[in-house]
Order: sequence, then C-alpha cells, then structure tokens
Amino acid sequence: MKIKKYKKIFIAGHNGMVGSSILRFAKKNKLANEIITVNRDKLDLTDKLKTFNFLKKNSPEVVIICAAKVGGIFANNKYPADFLLNNLEIQNNIISGCHKLGIKKILFLGSSCIYPKFYYKKNKSFSEEHLLTGYLEQTNEPYAIAKISGIKLCESYNRQHNMDYRSIIPCNLYGPNDNYHPKNSHVIPALIRKFIYAKEKKMKEVFVWGSGNVKREFLHVDDLAKAVFIILSLTKKRYKNLTSEQQTHINVGSGKEISIKDLSKLICKIIKYDCILSFDKSKPDGTKSKLLNIKKILSTDWEPDISLSKGISSIIERKDYNF
Repeated sequence: MKIKKYKKIFIAGHNGMVGSSILRFAKKNKLANEIITVNRDKLDLTDKLKTFNFLKKNSPEVVIICAAKVGGIFANNKYPADFLLNNLEIQNNIISGCHKLGIKKILFLGSSCIYPKFYYKKNKSFSEEHLLTGYLEQTNEPYAIAKISGIKLCESYNRQHNMDYRSIIPCNLYGPNDNYHPKNSHVIPALIRKFIYAKEKKMKEVFVWGSGNVKREFLHVDDLAKAVFIILSLTKKRYKNLTSEQQTHINVGSGKEISIKDLSKLICKIIKYDCILSFDKSKPDGTKSKLLNIKKILSTDWEPDISLSKGISSIIERKDYNF
C-alpha cells in the first residue's frame, strides 16, 4: 500500500518514545513538506488558549496526537488524578482546537488498557467491539478513562461534523527513547534496568513484581510508526468500512503474547546474565492478558517486522537506554 504524503504534519509529543519514532519515520520517508514539533517548555498542551493559538498559527494539515502523561502500575496507582486530568486536558485542547480551526484530519493514539479487565474469561483476544463492555483494570482506570474519552471525542466530531478523526489502539510498546525511570516505567524498560543493574552488582537473585504468570503483547515502536501512516493513508471510505460509526478505533499489535516470567528470562539471556528469578506476589499483576485482535490492521497490508528478541537485542546492543 502506498503511504500518502502531506504538506504539513503536527506531531504532538514528538520527544516521547512514540512521537520520536513517528518523527523519524516521517523524515526518513519524506512524508511531509513540513513537520511541526514543539517542546513542552515552549507549549503547555494543558493550556487551552495557548494550544489553540499554536494550532491557529501553524495550520497543520494533519495532527498526530502522541502527547500524554504515561507510566507503569506504580505511577498510575500513585497519581490517578494527574493521569486522568492531564490526559483529558491535552487531548481535549488539541481535538477541539482542530475542529474550531477546520483541521479535518487527526490520528489519536489510545492504549490497550481501554478494554475490559475480565475479557480473558470469554475471549482469546480484544476485538475493537469489546470497548465499554465491562469493568476496567483498577490499577490504570483513570488513564484508560481518559483514553476512551479521546477516542469518543474524535468519534463524536466525526458523527456530528463529518470530520476525519481516527484512533489506533497499540499494545504495549517498547524501543528507543523509552522511559527507564525506576518507578514510573513500563515492564520492558523496568526489567532491562533491573537486570543490567543486577548484573553489574553481581546479584545472584533478582525479584520481579507480581506472579510472573500474566501475559503481555509487545510491539516495537518503529512498527507502530509505520502503522500510523498506513492508517492515515487509507481513504475515508476505506477507514469507515473497516470501522463503524461508534467504534472508530483500530487495534495495532504483534499478535503474540509472552508471560512476564518468560520475558524476564529472555532479557537475562540477551544481556548474558544468569541469576535466580524470584517473583513478588504481594505486588499487583494488573490484567491477566491483553492480547489484541489485529485482523483489521493486517487487512491494510501492514504487519510487524521486528520480533521481540530482535527488538530487545537492538536496545541492548545500541545501549538505547538512559540510566
């Protein structure tokens, strides 16, 4: 499938792992005459007026919303109000500002945490239709609610004003420019940090949060970046045919799951570290399984290119970690 090129693209959140990958992909493939970016110290996206004025001044043809407050289980549990409010403010300001200015094309990035906690008892994977069919996982409920609101706001503008606002739901992402904060990171960077530190200190035993039995699906962020532009390149008619009026999001994942225990073993193998793995069951696991049904995105000629082993090996070899 041919990827469409644009006159001017605004990537909100270009410094993050997702945004920086999208920026690299766009530059490498020359997908825009101009790519607009702005640092957080220059524009606070939680400020409605400043966000509107920025959009008005720059007049992008397409807006890709990667900007968000993100973190792992610890951060979501500790700062629930921040995760809900900050994300609502960021996405509402951008999406409503685009509508007021007549910017007709948006791509909004959601999260697989939007799906119900107990789906795994009845289904093998999350289809787009599972949204709002059950209770959310408590450990990241505020963040999930914010992301659901962003999807529904895009969807509502489409229904009410015939806009072309699209949403994609990625699985757990990893790759260059990830967050390696000791408390606020996601599972892959957290484990990479933990095991590299343990190897340096010659620790014989390492404790990992949770039972180790829960499963997660992972996708390299560079595979997601390609999916972003393929989804944007679909005609409005094709996108509507793939989705429905009140389910306008599309899942993007690898289609494979791995347990946290096996992931821990894989990372240890890649960094050549032999230790005793112990699991702290007093710590929360989160949802038992989060596999996405990726039938819709696969129908667009997209498929993931980077295996989990290859992706993690690349991070270790290039030392793409910041701790």
